[in-house]
Amino acid sequence: MKRPVILDCDPGHDDAISLILALSSDQLDVLAVTTSAGNQTQAKTLNNTLRILTLLGRQDIPVASGSPKPLARNLIIADNVHGESGLDGPVLPDPSFAPVEQTAIELMAEKVRQSATPVTLVPTGPLTNIAIFLTAYPELHTNIKEIVLMGGAASEGNWTPAAEFNIFVDPEAADIVFKAGIPVVMCGLDVTHKAQIMDEDIERIRDIGNPISQCVAELLDFFMIYHRDPKWGFTGAPLHDPCTIAWMLQPELFTATDCWVGIETKGEYTQGMTVVDRYHLTSNPHNAKVMFDIDRLAFVDFIIDCLSKYFQK
Repeated sequence: MKRPVILDCDPGHDDAISLILALSSDQLDVLAVTTSAGNQTQAKTLNNTLRILTLLGRQDIPVASGSPKPLARNLIIADNVHGESGLDGPVLPDPSFAPVEQTAIELMAEKVRQSATPVTLVPTGPLTNIAIFLTAYPELHTNIKEIVLMGGAASEGNWTPAAEFNIFVDPEAADIVFKAGIPVVMCGLDVTHKAQIMDEDIERIRDIGNPISQCVAELLDFFMIYHRDPKWGFTGAPLHDPCTIAWMLQPELFTATDCWVGIETKGEYTQGMTVVDRYHLTSNPHNAKVMFDIDRLAFVDFIIDCLSKYFQK
């Protein structure tokens, strides 16, 4: 039986790759894709989602636009990472279909309400849409299996010294999500910085030889540019968002620990910090499973396997 999921994303190179991996699997039933503002503006992340689904020939999946800004703050985007379009690099098709007229929140509610089995929410951008949905529809919480998200860190940040980008953009939304009482799996920087794609891995992807793998290779060519900055100390480029899909399909690739996670919303220097009680120093009950390590080579093999499932030239 396929696992029903709703993907909430802000493409973004790694979001796009995450979407491609999810739709390669016969284990996941993607009920809908909703878009958040984050890596680029809402209009651009929505357009990018439609472009990727057009490339994949998946016009059957409903797509809805979400909140254009965080709950209580001005929008911050990461165009320095993802470019002017949000998906700079490959030539992508124009969208061949339109989003539904519903909002992202309304579409999420419809799909969760109609699902015969609990739905997994997979947000890979700021958590604005998820927070609004959980607040607006508390009666649907019982039909949510878990929330597998990319965001946060137990150690250092990547947007400020203390905060990871997705949580920093809308910490109030993250606070709502982590306090909702729904199981959370947190794919934070502790693991995603280890999920690096190297130059030789990109060439393996390119050599698969189908149009989808070629697109992913070109996405990674561009994504690698930002991560070559010596300040990061990376050998390759960390593939943050695809860790969510890898966790759902091959959890044995990861090492994770149950922890309490709190969100800092008011700190002068720590806004957006995920305070992770890794060593159980407080009496706060666990509210998240936090990933800390990954088998990188097996992760690359997982990506190769997913991309090889797409049609050949």
